[in-house]
Amino acid sequence: MTQTTARITKSGKHFEILVDLDEALKFKKGEGNINSAVLTDAIFHNLKSGEHASVNDLELNFGTSDPIEVAEKIIKGGEVVRTTESMNKEQEQKYKQVVDALVRSAVSPEGRPYTSDRIMKALHEAHINVKNKPIEEQLGEIIDHLRKILPLKIEVKKVKLRIPVLCAAKAYGVVKEYIKKEDWQNNGDLDCIVEVPSALIMDFYDRLNNMTHGSVVSEEIKE
Repeated sequence: MTQTTARITKSGKHFEILVDLDEALKFKKGEGNINSAVLTDAIFHNLKSGEHASVNDLELNFGTSDPIEVAEKIIKGGEVVRTTESMNKEQEQKYKQVVDALVRSAVSPEGRPYTSDRIMKALHEAHINVKNKPIEEQLGEIIDHLRKILPLKIEVKKVKLRIPVLCAAKAYGVVKEYIKKEDWQNNGDLDCIVEVPSALIMDFYDRLNNMTHGSVVSEEIKE
């Protein structure tokens, strides 16, 4: 268990609680259980000094003085302080996701596969910062930087999509990274051709189908 602080500022006052880091992050995402996340039965202005928040302050700022209800609002609306260890662990996981994707999709100009160690070394040599967002949203940018160090040829799937008008605007955020050609129809439907790295194609379909409730028509283009 890693203990940390969840905090929020309201009306110029700080409110803090002690939480289990992993459980609090789960709860913030809408998962997990608040009782597993919260490790104190009181709300503090300053956790380290032990300065408690008054019932009046809680009522004025949260509409309740119930510690669990206040804790829910602090975690959901405030900040769960990340430890250096947890941030390093998450960064390592992001790098591994990038490496795994490139091992499955990237080859040398001569068609030879790269090892995970070679790709990881190139990521560090190129000083690439893997951001805290989905890998598919940043892989293109990463590849562009990586090519300065390591010549890469990316195997891609070329797919023709028709996205209905009711979900075209929302789905555009998923497909825009990969669009090679787009054609908005008079009725608002979006016809487009995308090129997605082979390693990401299943994740791409999953995200697109979740966004559009499976209403997209897709056809892989063989060349």
